[in-house]
Amino acid sequence: MLSSASPNHRVRRPAHTALRVAMSTALTVLVGFVVITGPAAADEMDDLQDQQDQNAAEREQLASALEGTDAELAATYLALADTNYRLPIAEAELVTANAELAAAERHRDSVQSRLEIAEGQQADLIAEIADGEAEILETEGAMGEVARSAYRGNGSVSALAVVLDATSTEDFASQYSVMNSALRTQNQTLTDLENLTAINRNRQVRLDAVQVRISELKVEADAAVAAAEVARQTAADLVAEIARLKADQEAQAASLETLKAEQADRQAELEAENQQIATEINALAAEQAAERARQQAALAAQQNSGSGGGGGGGGGGAAAPPPGSTFIPPISRSLHVTSSYGYRVYPITGGWFMHNGVDLRSSCGEAQMASASGRVIAVRGAAGNGTHGNQVMIDHGVINGNSWVTVYNHMSRFNTYVGQQVGQGQVIGYTGATGNVTGCHVHFEIWRNGSTVDPMNYF
Repeated sequence: MLSSASPNHRVRRPAHTALRVAMSTALTVLVGFVVITGPAAADEMDDLQDQQDQNAAEREQLASALEGTDAELAATYLALADTNYRLPIAEAELVTANAELAAAERHRDSVQSRLEIAEGQQADLIAEIADGEAEILETEGAMGEVARSAYRGNGSVSALAVVLDATSTEDFASQYSVMNSALRTQNQTLTDLENLTAINRNRQVRLDAVQVRISELKVEADAAVAAAEVARQTAADLVAEIARLKADQEAQAASLETLKAEQADRQAELEAENQQIATEINALAAEQAAERARQQAALAAQQNSGSGGGGGGGGGGAAAPPPGSTFIPPISRSLHVTSSYGYRVYPITGGWFMHNGVDLRSSCGEAQMASASGRVIAVRGAAGNGTHGNQVMIDHGVINGNSWVTVYNHMSRFNTYVGQQVGQGQVIGYTGATGNVTGCHVHFEIWRNGSTVDPMNYF
């Protein structure tokens, strides 16, 4: 460990070292992340996202199909659908999370193993440097002793002095041999000292490098431990969610069975409500037809009497078409049909039901406009109006020999009143979720001569 190094061996890093360590660690962590979430994992995540998008679209269609269903029953059915959508996705996410956890733990263990090896190298080098310094001190002492022995006296021993001081050939040879031996020992000791110093310098360089690496590995190890903990928690959360989803699934299915039995009566009420609206509109169409017949008879009588001339005012009292050559959508956004016109099957009971209008995607509070100019003939509050909620009906009179009425349901609030003459595009109310519906949307109907038609054919 760094704290075990002696002061003489402590590394003093230059200012840029910390930046280098941080960059190295960041690259290591990034590489590790790419390994964990490589192409295969990325493809799996894309598939999960596609599945979630598909589920969201199917849920929107399902919510529209439940229009007119008892609110509690619809909510239970949608909750069960949400659970069924989410459960396989959560299970797939758990597989991915477990793979990421295993990879994170392998990376963590690898980093910690490398850290332990580096710390062992550090300890060995510190011990070797200490032993080397002791050996250097010992060698320096030995070299001093050699010098003192060789140069005992005035310290000026030389080959000439040996020759002059020798009393005989044997004496010369002996003194010269002693001097030569001392010099060789001194030179060898000096060489050993230089080698020991060089070895210790090399050890210190290696120790500095190992200590830098230890610092880097400690940062990387902390990041790896944190990543593994996040992956472990993610997997644990998914396990808990899956258990909860399965429990919810069982409870919701049981509750649904209880509520389904009550829906048959509700469907009969809905059909009666729709029939009431049809009766009102048919009566209006009959009145308009009778008025047209009366006007045509009057015009024929006038022409037969010869008093009609070529003039003026003609055309009788037939209702003029509203401004504009066609109907316009009741909202200004691009149209997205969530439930189309025509017969559909209730997803809960399997019973057939006629959807008299078209459901369009619309956010709560979005302005709804009159599809054509006309006279407002009904503004009904949600209370007592069954599945239709807040409702507006507009009589557009006779256009090209046909009687036309439009109906707007589920509004959050009104911006018109009975008897008001409205122009095409004029705001008459705002999108809501009143009545037996599961969310905000536009329900729009067009009636021609007392019968419904598909509105999408007239925009």
